[in-house]
Amino acid sequence: MRLTKFGHACVRLEKDDSVLVIDPGSFSGESVLDGAQGVLITHEHFDHVDADLLRRAAEADPSLRIWTNEGVAAALADVPAKIQVVRHGDTFEAAGFGVRAVGEWHAPNHPDLPIVRNVGFLVDEEVFYPGDAFTPPGVEVPTLLVPTNAPWMKASEMVEYLRQVRPARAFSTHDGLLNDIGLRLVDMWLEMESDRQKADMRRLKPGESVTLP
Repeated sequence: MRLTKFGHACVRLEKDDSVLVIDPGSFSGESVLDGAQGVLITHEHFDHVDADLLRRAAEADPSLRIWTNEGVAAALADVPAKIQVVRHGDTFEAAGFGVRAVGEWHAPNHPDLPIVRNVGFLVDEEVFYPGDAFTPPGVEVPTLLVPTNAPWMKASEMVEYLRQVRPARAFSTHDGLLNDIGLRLVDMWLEMESDRQKADMRRLKPGESVTLP
């Protein structure tokens, strides 16, 4: 499996001739959905879902399929793609990948804003993407896509999550709001935890890819 990091909180997974994209939002870039057969969307915030981008992709390829929660599905009602609502515990196949839905709610954000639904995805028992939450996956996770910066989290929570999940490797996600100074801090924190756990924990730059076992 090949994993490519796109802007902010989006990743693209490729296996054989299959392409699955997770959370193509407003900061992801126009090319992220090129050739994609399936899309997973964790929640409704604009940095994780771009309706116009999905609409253009579905108009170009009517066979495009999307899996997400009820709130996102309702917001994408006019996107001409087949949209499947999934909930915690559901298992399904998406673009040739086996997927299990994990979690139900976004982490608490601003006190005046409602907490929205958020579903994480475990792909091929290899990659876990929790969305905007620190949801315990409940199983061993070889590759964790760990949020490293957001209004809803503290750095200590990120570290505690890495120690709870103890993945073989972890790559930063949700880092597009940071300047160079903030990114260097993320790199330092991940390097410290990587040394502590003897694991591969680091930040991929947008466009950078890794090949997973």
